[in-house]
Amino acid sequence: MSELIYGVDPTKEVTIKDVRDATVKCFVKAHEDVLAEMESGDYLGDKKEMERMKKMSIKLLVKNFFEEVGGDYNHPTKVDMKKVMEKLSEFAENFRNPELVKKHYAQINKLMKVAK
Repeated sequence: MSELIYGVDPTKEVTIKDVRDATVKCFVKAHEDVLAEMESGDYLGDKKEMERMKKMSIKLLVKNFFEEVGGDYNHPTKVDMKKVMEKLSEFAENFRNPELVKKHYAQINKLMKVAK
C-alpha cells in the first residue's frame, strides 16, 4: 500500500480536483497554529464548527488564488493548479520556515506529476 498524500493515494488515478483538495488539506494542516488563533477570539461555537470555519477560510484563500490566476476552483486545470501552488507557496513563506514550505510543496507536486 502506498503512503497517502493528504488523503490521496498517488498510485491510484489522481485528478486535478484531488490535487486541489489535497492542497487545501495540506494548507489547513500546515497552518493549524495560525488558524488556532481564530479560536482564541470572541467566537463561542463548538469545536466541530470551528474546524469547519478554519477549513472554509483556507478554501476561500485557495479559491481567491484561482481567481487571481484566471482559473476556476470548481474546474481546475494542471496549469492553473501549478500557478495556485506557486502563489500558496509564496504566501506560506510569510508564516512558515521556507524548508517546511518546500517539503509540503514537494508532496503536492508528487500528486501533480501523476494527475490526469
